[in-house]
Parts: sequence; structure tokens; C-alpha cells
Amino acid sequence: MKLILLLVATIYTLPTHAQQTTIAAGTAAPFIKLKNVDNKMISFNDYPSAKGFIIVFMSNTCPYSKAYEERITQLSKKYGPQHFPVIAINANNPEVSPENSFTNMQAYSKSQHFVFPYLCDEKQDIADKYGARSTPQVFIVSKKGNDFTVEYTGAIDNDTQNNKPDKVSYVEDAMAALLNNTKPAVTHTKAIGCSISRKKA
Repeated sequence: MKLILLLVATIYTLPTHAQQTTIAAGTAAPFIKLKNVDNKMISFNDYPSAKGFIIVFMSNTCPYSKAYEERITQLSKKYGPQHFPVIAINANNPEVSPENSFTNMQAYSKSQHFVFPYLCDEKQDIADKYGARSTPQVFIVSKKGNDFTVEYTGAIDNDTQNNKPDKVSYVEDAMAALLNNTKPAVTHTKAIGCSISRKKA
């Protein structure tokens, strides 16, 4: 199964026009405002009671992203009521990857019954600002007043196939710390997945 995932992921993995530097924990988080699949613009300001956000860069097509969809849904259901809503973003260039066009995002989110917003970053401005390189890739952001700070970047856990009894749940561990008003012990892990599709320079 692992070999199949690796082979299929390679099909959807395209070289980037430049290596993006992932934003570091402790850095101010860039403001997000993008179009959701319901055609409404969504930004941080639409969540006035939020204590932060779990931002996930996703894909319609990447097998790694697909493998995590149910876990992302569970994160949304668990932490949304605790004022850390999940915001998913698709930043794949639709000219390079037509399956990730906005129209296909709308159809896919409906078919998968997503319970979280699924935003289109067609120009890849937000992906560039965060230094997102792959799908899935998570950025946990905390909010204090009008300030947004990156607290964790990387993978959801270390178990793509979701069958390890000793799985380390990085996002849940980071969230437990933040909800306890402490900093996460681990602030960065390597996100394993498909490269975000970009036009060649």
C-alpha cells in the first residue's frame, strides 16, 4: 500500500518554479482572504470568536491528501467548537492541474461532504506567503487580539495509512498545548505528500 501511495503521488508531483521557504513558528501569520467553494470570500475576520486556526493545504487529487480527509474532518469537528476552526486551501495551479480547478473543488467538496471551508488560492499568493510546498501541510495559527502567530507547521501525524498503534499526532499534541495556554513542544515536522502544482518558470 505504501509503495502504491508513493507511485501515485509521483504522478501528481510536479517541480516547483522556486523552492518556497516555510514560515517558522513564532512568526506573524499572513492574513488570509480567499474565495470559498460556496463563492463567498472567507477571511480570518469571519471568525470573531476564534482563538486561532488550523490551516490545511489540500488537494482534490493527491493520494496523501485524500488519505487524511477523514482526519481533517475530525480535527474540524473537535477543535472548531473550541474556537480553532479548520480552514482548508487548495493552491494547485489549475492550468497545470485542471482537476484542481475551482469548479472541480466545488464538486469535490460536495461529494466528500466537507464540513470546513475549502478556499481557492489559484494565484498561490497565500501558499507563497506561508511557504506551503505540499498537500497535506498544516499551519496552526493562534490569535491574540489582532495578532496572528504561527505556532506549528508540518504534518498532521506520522501515519499516512492510519494504522500505526504508536502514531504521533502532531497537530493534536500542539492543540492540547495551546488550549492549555502553553507552547507546543514540537513546532515543526516535515509534511509528507504531493508537491503543490505550479507553473514552470
